[in-house]
Amino acid sequence: MLRALRAVAKVELPPLRAVDRRLARAANVHDFRRIAKRRLPGGVFDYIDGGAEDELTLRASTEAYRRTEFRPRVLRGVATGDASTTLLGARLPLPLVLAPTGFTRIAHPAGELAVARAAGRAGLPYALSTLSTRSIEEVAAVATGPLWFQVYVWRDRDLVRSMIERAAAAGYAVLCLTVDSVVLGRRERDVRRGFTLPPRIGPGTLIDGILHPGWTWEFVRAEPIEFANLRAAAGEGGAISLAQFVHDQYDTGLSWHDVEWLRSVWDGPIVIKGIQTVEDAKIAVAEGVEGIVLSNHGGRQLDTAPVTLELLRQVRDTLGDGPVLIADGGVRRGSDIVKAVALGADAAMAGRAYLYGLGACGERGVDRVLELFAEDVARTMGLLGCATLADLTPDLVRVV
Repeated sequence: MLRALRAVAKVELPPLRAVDRRLARAANVHDFRRIAKRRLPGGVFDYIDGGAEDELTLRASTEAYRRTEFRPRVLRGVATGDASTTLLGARLPLPLVLAPTGFTRIAHPAGELAVARAAGRAGLPYALSTLSTRSIEEVAAVATGPLWFQVYVWRDRDLVRSMIERAAAAGYAVLCLTVDSVVLGRRERDVRRGFTLPPRIGPGTLIDGILHPGWTWEFVRAEPIEFANLRAAAGEGGAISLAQFVHDQYDTGLSWHDVEWLRSVWDGPIVIKGIQTVEDAKIAVAEGVEGIVLSNHGGRQLDTAPVTLELLRQVRDTLGDGPVLIADGGVRRGSDIVKAVALGADAAMAGRAYLYGLGACGERGVDRVLELFAEDVARTMGLLGCATLADLTPDLVRVV
């Protein structure tokens, strides 16, 4: 009996390191989210996970992918698959851009450095946020993949110009203008918890920290979190002064004329992130931008805003094959990337997905999320009967 059992069963001891055990339990992005929720303080997790108001757009963005069915073709002689593409001059192994996310070190002390290193290993572009917690130069020093710089056109144009010049000097290839944040959305999870950036220390914060000792130990040992690109901008006063400075900088008068101004201070490709209608997509093309990111800001700005996946085909049909079109919001699996490409996107953009990996397992968690995406894309294309991204056409999906 024992001999027969040994022949068919292998005894495997659980990993000794906690991060290895967490990685072993994560079969997909949803698992990383579950692990991050358990490991991070409630306020931190809700900042990453939450959306605006009733979070209808947040939920609808992911549900749209779930509702979209594949129509696989069989016996098509696909021996090997190739998901590679060229996006704004860079050759990529799969059509994915890592979205800009602010205050990333709140998920893990390595923050943007971990994400940039993981993106480089995967050969994917990483868009660094203006409100990053590692500076333009610090990220460029560790990155081995394409870098984009996400920018807001703030009231202080000299400050914006300075950051753009720093990004150009550091080798960033694409400028990504976010246009859906001239007024900040109301994120009611943060309101209920009294959560602010930077976090303010109170009884609830202390209790949350005690209940999540792993995150707290890493947090207290690391250097203070700050908006690293703005260290000299707000004078003395530390992170709280910087937070108020950032709030005061948002320009509600932002217009298409500011895109012209950006062109005068940046020589490379410009991508506009936050387009949510066909009409604005047409204007963006007329303004000569090289790329459009259809995005509702992850459901964090205007609740009941359009769902990207549902808008995608209409925009592509209207614009034709000209501009680069990127679908942002709701991507949790590689099959979601395939659906977006089939409906007309040149690439997808994902932010929360890698933040879940970062919060759950640090840099190795980001690595694994990107590996899962690549594996999912290859498997899905094979099951659809597609050898290349060019084979991904609208007839392969059905939006229900």
